[in-house]
Amino acid sequence: MEIRDVLAHNLKTHRVAQGLSQEELAHRAAVDRTYISSLERSVYAAGIDVVDRLANVLGLEAADLLKRPDAAEIKRKD
Repeated sequence: MEIRDVLAHNLKTHRVAQGLSQEELAHRAAVDRTYISSLERSVYAAGIDVVDRLANVLGLEAADLLKRPDAAEIKRKD
C-alpha cells in the first residue's frame, strides 16, 4: 500500500467514524472540500502541514494518519 493510499484510508476512516462530512472537515482544516475528496481518492499527496491540520481537527497525531493499517482492518472496510 502506497503512502497516499494509507493517508486516504485513514483519513476517510477517521472522518466517517466522527460523523464529519468532507465539507465540514475541509472547513475546520481550512482547505477546500475538493482537496479532501482528492486526498481520500489518493489523487493528491498532502504536505506535512496539511496532514497535521487534518489530524488536529480529527483529534489525532499526524502519525496516526500515516500509520499503515493491518490487512484485516482493510478487509473489514471493503
